[in-house]
Amino acid sequence: MASSAVTPYSFPPPGPNSAFRQLRGARSPAEFAAAVRRAAREIGERVSCDARYVGRVEAGEIRCPNYAYERVFLHMFPGRTLADLGFAPRSSVRGRRARDPEDAAPAASASPESVTGETGGAHEPYYRQDSHESHELHESHENNEESDVLRRAFMTGGGATVAAVSLGPLGLAPDAAAADRPVLRAGSSEASALEEAVRRIRLLDDRHGADGLYRRAAQPLRAAYALLDAGTARQATADRLHAGTGELAVSVGWLAHDSGRFDDARSHYGEALATARMTGDEALEAHAFCNTAFLARDAGRPREAVRAAQAAQRVARPLGSARLMSLLALREAGGWAGLADRPGCERALVRAQALFARGRSDADPEWMSFYGEAELEGLEAQCWSALGDWPRAARHARRAVRLQDPHFTRNIALYTAELADDLARGGRPDEAAAAGTRVLDLLDLVQSSRIQTMLAGTARVLLPHRRSPEVGAFLERHTNRPRAV
Repeated sequence: MASSAVTPYSFPPPGPNSAFRQLRGARSPAEFAAAVRRAAREIGERVSCDARYVGRVEAGEIRCPNYAYERVFLHMFPGRTLADLGFAPRSSVRGRRARDPEDAAPAASASPESVTGETGGAHEPYYRQDSHESHELHESHENNEESDVLRRAFMTGGGATVAAVSLGPLGLAPDAAAADRPVLRAGSSEASALEEAVRRIRLLDDRHGADGLYRRAAQPLRAAYALLDAGTARQATADRLHAGTGELAVSVGWLAHDSGRFDDARSHYGEALATARMTGDEALEAHAFCNTAFLARDAGRPREAVRAAQAAQRVARPLGSARLMSLLALREAGGWAGLADRPGCERALVRAQALFARGRSDADPEWMSFYGEAELEGLEAQCWSALGDWPRAARHARRAVRLQDPHFTRNIALYTAELADDLARGGRPDEAAAAGTRVLDLLDLVQSSRIQTMLAGTARVLLPHRRSPEVGAFLERHTNRPRAV
């Protein structure tokens, strides 16, 4: 790997990183972030890069990336050094303490780590996978050396201690009682930790599903509400805390939704919606309505799904994201399909496809990273399935499986389960059994009650065909598969 060492006078002063911006070229931040994630996979790294991270780099907020991002960037741009990419040398950002009075801990309680570690710009979270076990929940020695700035800031004592415990690595609390201790003041470091907890939960859900995360994710949400109650001296920080708490509520709501806990999901989405309306956050309100529509469809309340999706579209229209409006049109289509209103569903689908064709933009919300062509196909498959058009549903489900980025393991399992069910109901039992077997393979990696429920339904449909060798093998394996406790 090329060395990134530079002379003390060669790094850029704090300010926008124009060199990095030039390297992005005509790609949107979201498209560039996707390219970063692909490059990471090529060299065995796992980084949670998104449009916001790219924006922070270009704004100069991240003066030096962590070691994982450094390896990825140097792989993407061979022959260049960190200085060529507009970054400062790592030595120049070590040992600096936060200058924001809200973030500064009392000197008496400062830990050595808080004085010697890198600055916040020097380490974004990343995830590595070896052949034996996942390191997503427990950082490696090298990651400990980088010492997440969010955790370091919280561990310095005072009112931030609760956030250190509850919003630590992945935001899973080892000490549940810590969330009951009083928080004296919340600052921008706490807001950053809250935002990072949301990203990490989403990343792990994409890869492994919700069942293993839901109970553990409730603790950081409690801590987030405690941070809101603690208050902050700056309005900008307060806005970030409210937005982060709302997004975390939506994320935890989704984990409940995907785990089959519909009442819990409805409650969390309602909290997010209330937070959005209190603060006038249209983006958060649209997100909460979007998930509420999806939940209503799955819970058998299709008319509510239509109303929630239409409300989301009214709120989201001024945000300027065609992709967001496309997804919301799909949510509406799902509601119409549940009402057996084929014309209404088709109109919403046409609108969703036309909006999707406009492409990505900088206005697309960060949480929409999952919404690509595969998700469009998958959601359309669900609409045709609800309308009983099994062959058409199977075609779209098959496309969804083929198009899905391997990073989204849960979605591959979901689309394959949809395909298996459509094939089974469409009179193609052997193909359905083959698809169902592929889902069983993926369930060793994915924990989703929603997917398991879909597969159980497929198994019931296939029972009359159990004398077929393919179907019989699938049913036997499905029956004997250990059930999650």
